[in-house]
Amino acid sequence: MVEQKAAASRLWAVVPAAGLGSRFGAQLPKQYMSLAGKTVIEHSIAALLRCDELSGVVVALHVDDKIFSGLPCANNAKVMQIVGGAERSESVELALAGLSAAADQDWVLVHDAARPCLSDQDIQALLLRAREHPVGGLLAARVVDTVKRASSQGEAVATVDRNDLWRALTPQLFRYGALRDALIHCRERGLPVTDEASAMEYIGGRPLLVEGSHRNIKITYPDDLTMAAFFLAGGVNV
Repeated sequence: MVEQKAAASRLWAVVPAAGLGSRFGAQLPKQYMSLAGKTVIEHSIAALLRCDELSGVVVALHVDDKIFSGLPCANNAKVMQIVGGAERSESVELALAGLSAAADQDWVLVHDAARPCLSDQDIQALLLRAREHPVGGLLAARVVDTVKRASSQGEAVATVDRNDLWRALTPQLFRYGALRDALIHCRERGLPVTDEASAMEYIGGRPLLVEGSHRNIKITYPDDLTMAAFFLAGGVNV
């Protein structure tokens, strides 16, 4: 009897983009703000599409989104669109459900729509290290500032030891089946999920922190666009 070789796991990406960016303070969602000749989300998706082994990208959009379909990246054969949810975790869960071709052992990169400065080097470092880890992992940056704990009155009451503190970045990389099950577990129990790693932590996982560039910023406030333009002009993928 000839033993069949197991199929190699594939790589997919999910981009939750259903948020309205209320903290940004503009009428246009932050992922559609202009940045270096494109929208923010176009830069974010382009960074993922530069990874040749990627099988497809699912973008989770607001139900009333009328912008994305008009962007050039929407016509890319690897890009799929679905309607997202009210929360990030719901959008990611819906996007996973839309990946009907994915198998439980496939890998999924989840990347913020508003992180346009992701470098090729960071993606490759994450794929190299996190796929060797039993849980998966995420890009992260060490906290370099002094961290204060505040009172309800906004006064500093303590200085927090930052030696073991990291800022979670994206992409975050996990097995398709494990991430899907973790998100369902959290939704059914009403657990707060701020990123995919937190969902994995709730089911006992300890994702690997892969140190990434501090340039991989998230567009949250208007000033962030100036910083992102500076990084892009310097060639974040070199």
